[in-house]
Amino acid sequence: MSDPSKVEILASSKGWVASFLNFLPGLGSGYLYQRRWKPYFFTITASTAWFALGFFLQGDSEPSQSEQIIGISGLFFISIVTVIEANLAFKKANNKTKAEKEKIISPDKKKGWFN
Repeated sequence: MSDPSKVEILASSKGWVASFLNFLPGLGSGYLYQRRWKPYFFTITASTAWFALGFFLQGDSEPSQSEQIIGISGLFFISIVTVIEANLAFKKANNKTKAEKEKIISPDKKKGWFN
């Protein structure tokens, strides 16, 4: 028995679960579910950079309501992008594994007794 490839692991996950986990907390948790470490760390870096930018631009003053909306909408944007990307990666991996299975299952020649 061989170890599954990255594409097989990604295709065996559920796309909607990864999308939901990326959307709800908005921190790329769906990438952990899919075992995709680079996109996860990129999402964490982007979210941390967004928080740090808001923190440093705010300074000592209290953020206004429009600044709060901008901060929340930035995190929402990161969340939506990760949802779409995780779903597209799942579909691509799923199509690739289906094509590989069809290639393996469908023989090149007909095998039988009377060929």
